[in-house]
Amino acid sequence: MKAQNLNLSRRVIQLAPLALALAVVAVPAQAYVGPGAGLSLLSALWALVAAIFAAVAFIVMWPVRKMLKQRKAAANNDNSATHDKQAP
Repeated sequence: MKAQNLNLSRRVIQLAPLALALAVVAVPAQAYVGPGAGLSLLSALWALVAAIFAAVAFIVMWPVRKMLKQRKAAANNDNSATHDKQAP
């Protein structure tokens, strides 16, 4: 098993300069992205960012909403208790 790993390591080391040379010498693709495709990409990214923000906001607000409901319920119980005491 060690012999295979050693051979693989040597092979990677031998091919690394070739890969680096090919990456440096690569020519541009001369590709064109039209305005429609660019706007589609931007709108998709904007929707993704908005969805992530909404998900985080809902997760953060969940305990806050629960706390507010508990406070409101406690206040209603206190008001009903004082209202019952005042009745004859």
